[in-house]
Amino acid sequence: MAEPFSLRGRIALVTGAGRGLGRAIALELARAGAAVALVGRSEPPLAAVAAEIQAAGGRAVVCAGDVGLPGDVARIAAHCTDVLGPVDVLVNNAGVLSRGPVWAVDLATWEQALRTNLTGPYLLCQALAPAMRERRWGRIVNIASITAQTGGVSGSVAYSASKGGLLAFTRTLARDLAPFGVTVNAVAPGQIDTGMSDSLTPEQLRAVVALIPLGRLGSPAEIAATVRFLASEEAGYITGATLDVNGGILKR
Repeated sequence: MAEPFSLRGRIALVTGAGRGLGRAIALELARAGAAVALVGRSEPPLAAVAAEIQAAGGRAVVCAGDVGLPGDVARIAAHCTDVLGPVDVLVNNAGVLSRGPVWAVDLATWEQALRTNLTGPYLLCQALAPAMRERRWGRIVNIASITAQTGGVSGSVAYSASKGGLLAFTRTLARDLAPFGVTVNAVAPGQIDTGMSDSLTPEQLRAVVALIPLGRLGSPAEIAATVRFLASEEAGYITGATLDVNGGILKR
């Protein structure tokens, strides 16, 4: 019997792969058999993740750069393709979080959120989707946020707007790529136990957990498992969807 949700022989690229959700996703895709390109702004944490993958017998390459810069994205795409081969699975996970009401969010903060959280996925899809179209197979998974659907518990208007834009981007890209066998989906995590949660005060964290029917934060591994499913053959009839992984805090 074939291994369920196998990615054996696939090439995956994960942004924001040095820590938190990105690290968990990269390790899970490697466990599923994919060779993984690890993208992020800082090389040392990416190298540490690559070492973990290689120690387990997998293949990984480090591609340091800023996903919001067209030149960096072109270099990352070229390096990944040269070393591993054409990308089959793109996971747009890199993101920056900001907090505060609209009157406290300056233009630089607004622009940084949009550049990383929305322009980055656009640039990477623009660079990598044409080859997926030609091969008539591909998986694009965008990591959004529950804040895109609710306005957020504590994220700023910039963060919420960028993630809301990412959901609209996902649906439209899914429509455009469906005739070519390429699926595009989003994962909308609720409150996950990552470094982003560290910025909440203990009182804020208790208030958030009190709202979650399952009574706990989610784990990066639970998000990673969802991404693995969406990247697999078994999810081939799912496109344009947003999978909510939030402990029941939002039910649609």
